[in-house]
Amino acid sequence: MSNPEEHKAPVSGRAAEDLSFYREEPVSFVRRGTRLHGRRAEAWDRLADELIIDVPRDRADTSVAEHATFDIEQIYGRNAPLIVEIGSGLGEAMAHAAAEHPEKNFLAVEVYRPGLAALIARAEERGLGNVRAVQANAPEVLDVMLEPGSVNELWIFFSDPWHKTRHHKRRLIKPSFIDKAARVLAPGGTLRLATDWSNYAEQMREVLDASTDFDSLHAGERSGEDSALTRVRRFGLEGHDPEPEFTDELGGWAPRFEGRTLTNFEGKAGKAGRLIFDLAYRRR
Repeated sequence: MSNPEEHKAPVSGRAAEDLSFYREEPVSFVRRGTRLHGRRAEAWDRLADELIIDVPRDRADTSVAEHATFDIEQIYGRNAPLIVEIGSGLGEAMAHAAAEHPEKNFLAVEVYRPGLAALIARAEERGLGNVRAVQANAPEVLDVMLEPGSVNELWIFFSDPWHKTRHHKRRLIKPSFIDKAARVLAPGGTLRLATDWSNYAEQMREVLDASTDFDSLHAGERSGEDSALTRVRRFGLEGHDPEPEFTDELGGWAPRFEGRTLTNFEGKAGKAGRLIFDLAYRRR
């Protein structure tokens, strides 16, 4: 395994502002600190070689070279349904799901090294043999590393909403990314998303409804008075000016995914009065 300390991408300056600094498409993240302390550092030293998948790099320390491979049987020691979570944060959702479903394989895709260390520490605590992770840019993982039709479920919970309009091009969920998701999902596979930012939720819904590769599992549901979007707009949440006459006629929102444990991030969003938008789509 390469030493992550050998490659430290800048977190400010040109890398944060120039969308072409590393890749043709803008990345959806800005790297944060990589230092590990205490329990996370100890877990990394013990388990990184076993649980963090080493991939060949190209232009940056989160890139995936064209010749990267992902052999499920070799990595997990078995061939079982594969669940991939993009942006696994501190690993709360994945560790919980992996413990609940030992019959499935789980792969975390995350660029934040302390988050990966927290995940593998949780895996060790719970004795989880079905969890692996890769420190890499998600679109490249979907483009290069994963085989077509190899993923049963793809989870993207609370990806960065990039609030400013000029930064919307950095959002992960856009047509080009959905094409990549469709490539790796098996026919009948499920794409699950969640966000606490209504404008991003609308973009997700628009992009996926326009895709010829996906069907909504909850088309028309939770519209009108039952829609969180209606409440956000009418009551001026998230800093919007109130729109008393607004009604979300489209709906399509999924119920909260029961398989997603309540993470610290989602809990804080709820306490702050932010509403959660879930979406679920099936690969045709």
